[in-house]
Amino acid sequence: MVCLGNICRSPIAEGILRAKTQDLGLNWQIDSAGTNGLHIGEAPHHFSQKVCAQHGIDISAQRARKLTKQDLSNYDIIYALATDVYEAIENIAGTNEDLDKVKLFLTELDPYSTKSVPDPWYGDESAYLPVFQIIDATCSAIIKNEMNRSQA
Repeated sequence: MVCLGNICRSPIAEGILRAKTQDLGLNWQIDSAGTNGLHIGEAPHHFSQKVCAQHGIDISAQRARKLTKQDLSNYDIIYALATDVYEAIENIAGTNEDLDKVKLFLTELDPYSTKSVPDPWYGDESAYLPVFQIIDATCSAIIKNEMNRSQA
């Protein structure tokens, strides 16, 4: 799960997907990162933590980190939560052959989507619940789609 600073959208996505997979007994390795590195070592934004806590998910122990080329090798899928993040991942990857693992997050809901998850950083607390809801629905779709792919 990758966004810009790894303090708003991607920590929410990491927390939701981790909670959902744990509830289902799935042994998936889930992590998040940012492309800009401006918040390395910081906890998720307090509104991200709050909206997750309101839904029974604790993300307070997460710490922001910057995406690395090695991440492209270490993970089966890298989800970019926005189109500008996707482009930044391409720049980080360079000519890395693992770039085909990078997907725009919302394509799990609609394979033809070119939409981004809105960045709540620029709004007030009310911006975080709709973002949580979008991410929650997409995380459910990720699990459903992966289950369907593994049965095919």
